[in-house]
Amino acid sequence: MNVRTSSSPPVPVTLSSPLRWLALGWADLRRNPVPGLLHGALLTLFGWVLLWAARDEFWLLAGAFSGFLIVAPILATGLYHVSRACNSGRCVGMGEVVKLWRSGDGRLVRFGLLLGLAGTGWVLTSAGLITLWSPEPIHKPLDFLRHVVLVRELGLFEIWLLLGALLAAPVFASTVVALPMLVDTSVPVSMAVAESWRAVANHPAPMALWAVVISVLATVGMLTALLGLIVLIPIIAHASWHAYCDLVRRPASGSSSLGQPA
Repeated sequence: MNVRTSSSPPVPVTLSSPLRWLALGWADLRRNPVPGLLHGALLTLFGWVLLWAARDEFWLLAGAFSGFLIVAPILATGLYHVSRACNSGRCVGMGEVVKLWRSGDGRLVRFGLLLGLAGTGWVLTSAGLITLWSPEPIHKPLDFLRHVVLVRELGLFEIWLLLGALLAAPVFASTVVALPMLVDTSVPVSMAVAESWRAVANHPAPMALWAVVISVLATVGMLTALLGLIVLIPIIAHASWHAYCDLVRRPASGSSSLGQPA
C-alpha cells in the first residue's frame, strides 16, 4: 500500500480508516523493522519483569499493568519519528530514536507523568469498587478470577469493565493525536490535547472503532504470554502516526522539528 504524499488529497476518515492505518503501520514495520521490533521486545521484556515481580499480588499486578498500558504510548514515541521518516522516503536507525529520547523534551515527560497519574487513579478506583462489592477478599490474581470474573451472576465484573472503559475514554481522547503531534511539532501540551479531543469529536465513530481495535490487539498480545506485543506494539505505534496524519490533515512528507519543546 502506498503512503500518501504531500501532493495527494486528504484521505477522508471513515469506519474503514482503522484498517487502513494498520495496513500502513505494517508497511512501515516491514520497511524499517529494527526500531519497531526492538521497541516491542524491550516492552515485552519489561512486561515479563512486571509479571514476575507482582505475580502473587493482585493489586500490585493490576497497578503495574495499568501503568504499563497507559504509559506505553509515551515509550513508543520514537516509532512516530520512524514513520515520519518513512513517509519522507528515509529509513532511520535507533540512533535517531535515541536522539529523540535524549532531546530533553519536557512536554513528553510531563505528559508521561500525567498518564501515570491517570493509571494510578484507575487502580485506586478499581480497588475501591472491588473491595466494597466483592463477596470475598481479593488478594491474589486467582481470587479476582474466581470471585469476580467467573461468578455466574451478572454485576460486579460488568460494572468493573464499564468503569474501566469510561475512565479509559478520556485518556484515549487526550492522547490519540496529542502524542504524535508532540513529536512532530513544537506546540504546547494543552494545544496538542485540545487538537486530540477535536479530532475525536469530529470523527466519533471511526475513533471509537480505533480505540476498540487497539484494545483488542493489546489483549491478543497479552494472551500470547506478551510475545505478540513484540510485533503488535510497533504496528499500533506506526498506525497511530498515520491516524494522526489523516486526522490533522498533515502532509505525509511535511517537515517539522525533532522533539523541540515549546
